[in-house]
Amino acid sequence: MVHLDSNEFKQKLSQVYNEVSKELFGFGTSLLKTSIQSDAITLYARHRRSPRSTVLEGEVPALKYEVDFYMSMIYKKKLKSRLEEELGLNIEVLLRDYDPATQWAVTNIIMSQPE
Repeated sequence: MVHLDSNEFKQKLSQVYNEVSKELFGFGTSLLKTSIQSDAITLYARHRRSPRSTVLEGEVPALKYEVDFYMSMIYKKKLKSRLEEELGLNIEVLLRDYDPATQWAVTNIIMSQPE
């Protein structure tokens, strides 16, 4: 298991988070903070507003919120997969809430307990 509270781990975690953001949205976060407990990680991220998102919000707000929802679901799936592959994490669940109005996202990662 990876030593979760090391600076090297936190940097790699942030790097993976931003890489997934760049893959899906074209750019990384404007602010990213991590909080690590014994078996849980919380990431606080401020995302940048996509020009497409701004246009959709003005023209078809319901579609914009639906796209935000599905993109968040895809983000969770990709992030979980990448963290397990690249950092060797054994993740039980990855929870993410995104607020489109402020572009803040909070991601909680709970590790699986050894059997």
